[in-house]
Amino acid sequence: MDRFEAGRARLASLAYRLLGSAADAEDAVQDTFLRWQAADRDRIEVPEAWLTKVVTHLCLDRLRSARARHERAAGAWLPEPLLDGDPMLGPADTVEQRAAVSLAVLTLMERLSPVERAAYVLREAFSYGHAEIARILDITESASQQHVHRARRRVAAERRGGGEVDPASARRVVEEFLAAAVSGRTERLVALLTDDVTAVSDGAGLARRLLRYTSRERVAVFVRAGFKPTPAKRRLAGGSPAFHIAPVNGSPAVLAVLGDRVVGAVACEVADGKVAFLCGIAAADRLARLNEAWRRHEPDSPVIDAW
Repeated sequence: MDRFEAGRARLASLAYRLLGSAADAEDAVQDTFLRWQAADRDRIEVPEAWLTKVVTHLCLDRLRSARARHERAAGAWLPEPLLDGDPMLGPADTVEQRAAVSLAVLTLMERLSPVERAAYVLREAFSYGHAEIARILDITESASQQHVHRARRRVAAERRGGGEVDPASARRVVEEFLAAAVSGRTERLVALLTDDVTAVSDGAGLARRLLRYTSRERVAVFVRAGFKPTPAKRRLAGGSPAFHIAPVNGSPAVLAVLGDRVVGAVACEVADGKVAFLCGIAAADRLARLNEAWRRHEPDSPVIDAW
């Protein structure tokens, strides 16, 4: 029991990075615990390796399940955002570890096969060697190297921006972006977006398929429409929210907050002084864990007091 609890946070972080969902990650960790309880633990030579293998394969089973395939094929899947400081985000000591848990990369990893995704996460986020990855995934070392290489190449080819950005500088860009969005300065919005910007959204939690935009002009129009205050939007939100900027999955995000409840989040990835990726989430189930953390959080003053 003590051995499992000592590794629970690491297992949850691994499961979250593989599944992109805190709730699913918790379920995978609980299933791992049940298997740990039922196992002949005297015969387990390296408990950490055994637990890592079990939780990884449980996550792979979930990624391959009919439900997961249907949801992802239907284009309705988005990763669950987590407020920085959440232990489920896991290790953040290296550039690779921080990048692997960004919403941009979690979204891009949907284009990888389950095994590629697992190999990439084990290598980039947890620094496992290829021999260890091979044992965990029941593949050869050369297959591990190929999976990681392909995953890195696909993520690098499609990721907008990338690289390290000073948090204070990124926040200033997002503050300016929010001011332009709310004021209706579409030309300024366009100027604050990279040429290859991408925006994805769950359509205020109402769309069956993700909304996706891939040009500066289209993204600017989408953002301007989304942030324009109207009585109908206030009714949908349940009032007139305040806007805060807080770090989510390592990047600044605009959070729409009513009382102590986050009703919407727009995570932004900044590159070269501009916004390169936007992820808008308002579905209540995707914001559940972020809301739990927000209620324990002491936020900065809102950037906009009332919308």
